[in-house]
Amino acid sequence: MKNAGTNYKKIAMALLAMVTWLALVLQLKLSLDSTATTGFSNTKTVINFFSYFTILSNCLVAVSLSASLVVPSSVAGMFFSKPAVMSAIAVYIFIVGLVYNLVLRGIWEPTGWQLVADNLLHVAVPVFYILFWGIFTPAGQLQWRTILPWLLFPLIYLIYSLFRGPIANWYPYPFLDAAKFGYGQVAINSILVLVAFLATSLGAVAFNRRGANKTRS
Repeated sequence: MKNAGTNYKKIAMALLAMVTWLALVLQLKLSLDSTATTGFSNTKTVINFFSYFTILSNCLVAVSLSASLVVPSSVAGMFFSKPAVMSAIAVYIFIVGLVYNLVLRGIWEPTGWQLVADNLLHVAVPVFYILFWGIFTPAGQLQWRTILPWLLFPLIYLIYSLFRGPIANWYPYPFLDAAKFGYGQVAINSILVLVAFLATSLGAVAFNRRGANKTRS
């Protein structure tokens, strides 16, 4: 049974990694194809591409699954296999799906391949990674104190976005556009998003610890 569970986990990792890499490559190609419309150079387009929290979170999913599957004994493989690291990635990709589908989906109407990439990055990968995390993360491995380090990544991302925004005259998300809304409103928006990160992190730890309590019972 243990070997069967391990095999199921590897199959799930392989499939999800392939889908995530496919979505990232497709979105990058679509972004580069749009330079005639945006007027951005290829260099700025690539930098903008990696300035989306969506892309960075999907990259974490793809890299972590690939490293854990292909080189499990390496430093990267062991790092990304840690329950705390898997859980942090689960929090990030959950927020990607949550914010996009509740706040951002209505501001544009993608079609064709862009619609495919859009739903892969914001729906399919978040849903299936959360399921993967919920099924294969050992219960009782998380501590409440692990939450604070998880918040560093979104905090650093926020600082980067607000610093680069006026320099590049470009913001990855409308709610971070300080040029349009002012830093006061952006501060409020950012606090709300960080609260969502905190609440999701608390939920992830609670779920993991609840699973351990059931096992002990």
